[in-house]
Amino acid sequence: MAVCARLCGVGPARGCRRRGAAREQRRGAADSEPDTDTDPEEAGGGGVTEDEEAAERIEGGRPLPPSVEAGPAGRAPLSLLELPPELLVQIFGSLPGTDLPSLARVCTTFRRILRTDTIWRRRCREEYGVCENLRKLEITGVSCRDVYAKLLHRYRHILGLWQPDIGPYGGLLNVVVDGLFIIGWMYLPPHDPHVDDPMRFKPLFRIHLMERKCATVECMYGHKGPHNGHIQIVKKDEFSTKCNQTDHHRMSGGRQEEFRTWLREEWGRTLEDIFHEHMQELILMKFIYTSQYDNCLTYRRIYLPPSSPDDLIQPGLFKGTYGSHGLEIVMLSFHGKKAKGTKITGDPNIPAGQQTVEIDLAHPLQLPDIENLRDFSELSRIVLEVQEQVRREEQEREQRQEEEEHSQQAASQPASPLGGGEGAEGEETAAGAEGTTQDKAPASQPFVLPMGVISRNEDYPRTCRICFYGTGLIAGHGFTSPERTPGVFVLFDDDRFGFIWLELKSFSLYSRIKVSFQNAQAPSREAFDEMLKNIQSLAT
Repeated sequence: MAVCARLCGVGPARGCRRRGAAREQRRGAADSEPDTDTDPEEAGGGGVTEDEEAAERIEGGRPLPPSVEAGPAGRAPLSLLELPPELLVQIFGSLPGTDLPSLARVCTTFRRILRTDTIWRRRCREEYGVCENLRKLEITGVSCRDVYAKLLHRYRHILGLWQPDIGPYGGLLNVVVDGLFIIGWMYLPPHDPHVDDPMRFKPLFRIHLMERKCATVECMYGHKGPHNGHIQIVKKDEFSTKCNQTDHHRMSGGRQEEFRTWLREEWGRTLEDIFHEHMQELILMKFIYTSQYDNCLTYRRIYLPPSSPDDLIQPGLFKGTYGSHGLEIVMLSFHGKKAKGTKITGDPNIPAGQQTVEIDLAHPLQLPDIENLRDFSELSRIVLEVQEQVRREEQEREQRQEEEEHSQQAASQPASPLGGGEGAEGEETAAGAEGTTQDKAPASQPFVLPMGVISRNEDYPRTCRICFYGTGLIAGHGFTSPERTPGVFVLFDDDRFGFIWLELKSFSLYSRIKVSFQNAQAPSREAFDEMLKNIQSLAT
């Protein structure tokens, strides 16, 4: 505060403001009066009525008298208080909105200037991308400061990507500033099996200012329009929503009409169009389970995976085919010599949050020619040979670690740096071999699924760039007896890849979700890894 006071020309650094007139001395004393308010909602507020003409000059752009513009005796201004209010408006408007409450505490003059709506209009635009004509708010009596403090700043912590807690099914919610609203959009995969189609989305809730008092939360679920809702920020990176009028979710035709409507929206078809009995059971089970969450939901923050120049392709979100379960959302991330596919949406067998596939980037596969590739037994032989090689390498690695630990315990001194250097050299050799394999791989090679491998989408690419050994997670209903089984990761291009599940004789095709999500980047690699660990532990 003392620093601010010195900038303003008051306080111990300059002593009292010695002006020629006693009136200016009294005004200087009033200007140095501190304010204790710290909330952006109050910055620029208050009942100060002194110097209304100066306040009008701020709003209307009228110049100050020469004595204030130039300072005493025509010298250059030595404090912020001697600058024209128009210039102070520009200065204050360039500061982060979270800093303005502290600025308002300096003196009543600063507090009065911070009542200027131009400042808050700029903060709304630069910090939250509000490009609407905020001047029309004057009709409703809501100021730009109200929009910033009571809507944007208050609910800033819920902006970004979230995963709803809907048992094994999960989901993807994107909360964004949309005009003068904050809207929570639930993103849904396209209808099965059209994996290359764009994502679908629907609003779950919205927040806006109806009056100056506070923001209004409305539930958008159902088919009867917006209705009263509530949002509670539980803790950091977690919030919950509640509907206060669940009767708006019900339909006049009862549960049967609700199910048929949900089926058309979720699957794009009627129950009569689905002939597979097991698939009908899975669909009915999902409807019954998810309907329990139509009045209250908890969301946990998720981040997009960080990228590196060494990544095989750009990491991100993909939609993939999962047999009778339909299309699901998977997050592809890279971790050194491994790539992981984590489910954002899931099913009763492999729930959301689990690692559905893992790709071993240190073990590329050389596929046979197109004729031999049609033979499933030939592809299986190649994959199982690599699986045995990986198993031997893991055993040798564990054996070396045990020998090193035993040597360190037996020796009176720590192990020499030479031993550790050999391990590092081995790792670099493997990494170099990987790079060499990728460099030698052709730009594209023919690809066809082996006979007997089932694919929900027959329209898969017929050429691929490179293949790697990988494992896929399979389990019984209720995530019983989970195990990782061998498979083949097939990279088609920058936006599509596939995975052949050898044990299931099944093929999943994945296509990139091409949506620019805001406020979704992880603050650090460690934060992303911690997020992955948390959603997997919740799923388990």
